[in-house]
Amino acid sequence: MPERAVKWPARDREPTPAVVTEPVVRPLPPQASVMRSTIPRAFLLVVAAASLASAQMPGAGSEMPGRTLGFGVVYAHDSWDQYWEGTLKRSNGNIGTLTTQSVTFVGEYAITDRLGVAATLPYIWTEASQGTLRGQHGVQDLSVAFGYRLLTGKPSQLGVLTASVGAAAALPVSNYTPDFMPLSIGTAGRRASAGLTLNFQSSSIWFVNASSAYTWCSNVKLDRSSYFTDGRLYMTNEVAMPNGLDGALTAGVAHGRWRLPFTLMQHRTLGGADIRRQDMPFVSDRMDFTRLDGAVLVALTKDLSMRVGGARVLSGRNVGQSTTFSSGLHYAFRF
Repeated sequence: MPERAVKWPARDREPTPAVVTEPVVRPLPPQASVMRSTIPRAFLLVVAAASLASAQMPGAGSEMPGRTLGFGVVYAHDSWDQYWEGTLKRSNGNIGTLTTQSVTFVGEYAITDRLGVAATLPYIWTEASQGTLRGQHGVQDLSVAFGYRLLTGKPSQLGVLTASVGAAAALPVSNYTPDFMPLSIGTAGRRASAGLTLNFQSSSIWFVNASSAYTWCSNVKLDRSSYFTDGRLYMTNEVAMPNGLDGALTAGVAHGRWRLPFTLMQHRTLGGADIRRQDMPFVSDRMDFTRLDGAVLVALTKDLSMRVGGARVLSGRNVGQSTTFSSGLHYAFRF
């Protein structure tokens, strides 16, 4: 049974058993809305850092030949009314139901049949159904990813195996605050990641791929001169945002104009503190989750494709048990 809600205490009124002046390494938390793009198979599937919501670029799994330019837009609606405070699952009347919506603009270019680049830019807004906390809104982070297909195995009676590598970077493009979790629209930090994807396309209609990515994170700055977390008072406005690790396993079928992928994704931060009892989340709290995604992709015309999908957080730590619905359109043309 979820605990009844209580008023969150102010952080600076807590006892401070230790005082430090330098930030220590903390895990990368998920953003209020996680924008994860699935780049066409000629690119790398870059698994971004974890989040409370997700959206995939339409056209996932399609093979874009060289000198092809694509554009897309994705809408995502994510909500939760229960979350994990450490390992304790609970609700909170100061939040009620937290809803995060986003519209993400996507651009991509296949430079060659093996090399591609993609960029995403989301606009996000958040809202709590109860309490006095006001939602946030604004343009979040610009992400740019490069992918290169290293090799394509020799076709056999079973199918074809391919391997890709890639790198991505993201930086905030607006002056939003990360110090208002869980209503913040992001972490306001710069990130860089690198990853590997293995894909097997059978000679029939099924396919499977596995991917993993490691993310490096820069420190973030708060609009205050000190903060309290993990039993310590830090006399600085700078918070260290340590690295994260993501993995995903995707399986599905593809036939004609249709493609149905299902993905089990897991995000792990490399250490970090839990949300303190009866307290608000902090930007550097440890946030882990396992999420199941499903989608239906259909080619409406030769150049235009559509995607609808859903996702559910199955388990987590210091995150909401969210349900996400998304839809998008993607258009590509060759020079």
